[in-house]
Amino acid sequence: MIPALIIVAIIFILIIKNIFVVQQSRAYVVERLGAFNKVQTVGLHIKVPFIDRIARRVSLKEQVLDYPPQPVITKDNVTMQIDTVVYFQITDPKLYTYGVEQPMAAMETLTATTLRNIIGDLELDQTLTSRDIINTKMRAILDEATDPWGIKVNRVELKNILPPQDIQSSMEKQMKAERDRRQAILQAEGQKKSAILIAEGERESAILRADAEKQAAILKAEAEKQAAILKADGEAEAILKVQKALADSLGMLNEKAPNEQVIKLKSIQAMEKVADGQATKIIIPSEMQGLVGLASGIAETVKDK
Repeated sequence: MIPALIIVAIIFILIIKNIFVVQQSRAYVVERLGAFNKVQTVGLHIKVPFIDRIARRVSLKEQVLDYPPQPVITKDNVTMQIDTVVYFQITDPKLYTYGVEQPMAAMETLTATTLRNIIGDLELDQTLTSRDIINTKMRAILDEATDPWGIKVNRVELKNILPPQDIQSSMEKQMKAERDRRQAILQAEGQKKSAILIAEGERESAILRADAEKQAAILKAEAEKQAAILKADGEAEAILKVQKALADSLGMLNEKAPNEQVIKLKSIQAMEKVADGQATKIIIPSEMQGLVGLASGIAETVKDK
């Protein structure tokens, strides 16, 4: 019984040890008798003792490789230090396991070689201003080269591009000069806009003053016109009243005396106008000598009325 229990215990231990669980986003490459057997994905699995073995545990998540600065020479013979970050993902665990020895070291070497090739075709200014283009080219080249290794390169980023110290000093001076130039341009533009605004304000003020003077002149002319009209209306009304009073007086005289007397009265008025002249002597016709008595009679008649 004891040997049987020992055998059962050994078998149980072997079964327990050969049961494994594959976690999410991971894959296990299983070999049988030294040859590739299958890729185990998420779930509970059992391998045959002494026959199957797990050759590699592979992570299927996106991974990041941050490489230290690499010396790179540009087309115009300027040595720069560039550090690179590569984002990749294992898409085929079998190819990743059997495609290349030490895939991460191979990735680093390939990245450095590709970077040197691309930067070698560019001058310093192009290198500093074409970072996006360099990233795109490197991603395409690395993705194609690592495809047989079961690796997909998602993107490549150049973290820092460090030219030599003397070139950095020159660049800083150039950037300072450019900032000063832009500041001078902005100040000139501000002064120009300020002058334009002042001129616009003076022009608007002159226009407003001219409009105000014009309106004042129009109102003054209208007032003078109305005053002249009112004065003319007043004079006309006064003349009408005088004429009416004269007509009324003549009517009254005509009612109380014969027309001949009215005519004589008019003759007296005509003589008054003659007397208003500058003549020193006036000859009165004989027909008018009795007008004094006529005037007295008319006055008595009016008084009685």
